[in-house]
Amino acid sequence: MTGRLLPALLLLLAAGCAQNSQNPQTPVTSAARQAAAIEANRKGETYVRHGELENAARSYAEALRLSQSLEDAEGIAANAINLSIVRQRQGRFSDARAALGALTESRNLRFSPVRQAEAALRQALLDLDERKFGTAEEWVTKAAGHCGERCPLAGAIHNVRAQLSLQAGRLDAAATSARAALAASRSASDRAETANAMRILGVTALRSGDAAAARSQLEQALALDREIGAPRKIAFDLVALGRAAALGGDREGARAFYARALAVSEADRDSVAAAEARALLEAVDKAATGK
Repeated sequence: MTGRLLPALLLLLAAGCAQNSQNPQTPVTSAARQAAAIEANRKGETYVRHGELENAARSYAEALRLSQSLEDAEGIAANAINLSIVRQRQGRFSDARAALGALTESRNLRFSPVRQAEAALRQALLDLDERKFGTAEEWVTKAAGHCGERCPLAGAIHNVRAQLSLQAGRLDAAATSARAALAASRSASDRAETANAMRILGVTALRSGDAAAARSQLEQALALDREIGAPRKIAFDLVALGRAAALGGDREGARAFYARALAVSEADRDSVAAAEARALLEAVDKAATGK
């Protein structure tokens, strides 16, 4: 969830008796800070694409600091959310929550309802990762309340609800929420959330024992994630496709999907996903050899 940084207001100062003159340094300084914030944000995005998460965190933190110095609400929101996402990927959940404090604890600035909804969704996803499902549901409800009707985040909100239902084993509810997410995300031309909804529908079918339906949905998710260029999601799709192949009795197909997931995760420098794919590969090989 990256956002465009809006220009901050330039402070105009009167000097002595020349009431119409401006301090020439102030606009230049503000503009320079704004440009530096934009550049730091851009560097953060580049580091994320290259899997250099600690460098990305440093860049987003610097962009956040510069935006705070200008009281640029949009810049603060965008960089706080980006920093939180990176820290969550690193497994640093307390740091991820601290980053969101730039939005939730500010009393002097007003953030848009959509940004407040994004922050609430980030809190929900952090709770989901830490298996705090009750509070995750509360944050999703807050996100929906901030966004209101015709919410541009409707697809994401429905997808998080679907994930919570999956965690609770409520497969019918998960599928219902995922289908709602699919409709909302397609209407908004949001390919990322469309892929997320398809992936959830695929996993739901997988848990219901329907390998063919799971494979159909997951292949569509994979195609979208490739178009977007989302390595982590591609790895998720490949692992799920491997599970679907295994469920259908295709051991070699499962092995091929797991090997592809491992290659993608290693290239993305995602050690957690790589470890999962490697373990699945080893399990397939052990089953094949009987050792």
